[in-house]
Amino acid sequence: MKKLSDNIVDKISMDFLRNQILKNAYGNTDTVIAGLDPRILIMWYLFFGIVPWFSNNLVFLTGAFVIVTITTIMAHISALVIFIFCIGVFSQTGYLFIVSLLFGGDISTLIPLAILTVKVATVSLASITVFSGLDPDNLSKGLMWFGFPEKLSFSISYAYRILPMLIKEFQNIMLSYKLRGNPPEHSNFKGKVKYFIYQIKIIVQAFYPLMLNTAKKSRTTVEALEIKGYRYAATDKRVRKMRLSTLKIGYNDMIFISASVLWVSLTMLVSTIM
Repeated sequence: MKKLSDNIVDKISMDFLRNQILKNAYGNTDTVIAGLDPRILIMWYLFFGIVPWFSNNLVFLTGAFVIVTITTIMAHISALVIFIFCIGVFSQTGYLFIVSLLFGGDISTLIPLAILTVKVATVSLASITVFSGLDPDNLSKGLMWFGFPEKLSFSISYAYRILPMLIKEFQNIMLSYKLRGNPPEHSNFKGKVKYFIYQIKIIVQAFYPLMLNTAKKSRTTVEALEIKGYRYAATDKRVRKMRLSTLKIGYNDMIFISASVLWVSLTMLVSTIM
């Protein structure tokens, strides 16, 4: 048991978190989901992100949850994101169930809580699938095609590109604190916990240096995006046409949307029969 706990604490490191974040943002370009047209994925997300909130049919919600689970597996989501998703969804259900028991509820409250949990899980997995599987360029092009403000697509592209810079600057600041600081001994489990708390304190202290150092380099990133036509694509028709010329609905897109429509229709038919 002690060895297992030590291994778990060892896994939680800045390098591990950095690799998981970068993998989730940039490491899924070779998946089936990443190869789909962004317009198809955005429409698919609008359905599975909105419709489940207006249904209380457990059969339909379960069917929607099954298909978004399959697409999440196809998108090769990082283990850290799945871990945070599981903790957030299922801990919320347990918390609400305990609160309902304290205020006079009984075991019957599990049914509405189960419906709420499936709704939240379905919408969350749909969001994870789309925004982890889509390349930032394709996501901004898809939003631009639907007529979203150009500042929105520009901000999304900028946020994706500033992410590696933020992580690199954060790691450099953490290394400087490590050179100047005196971390606690972490040879045993108790010391590892103290060391983890010590790292959290350093993370809080590193916030302002991180913002200042990143602001110095953000101008270069903005200029690079402007050269690629992000800012003027909404006002200049030639730039807009050039950027959107790569969007094409292919054979895989038709299979994906057809399978989704077929599965949703089947679950709705079963839900009406039952």
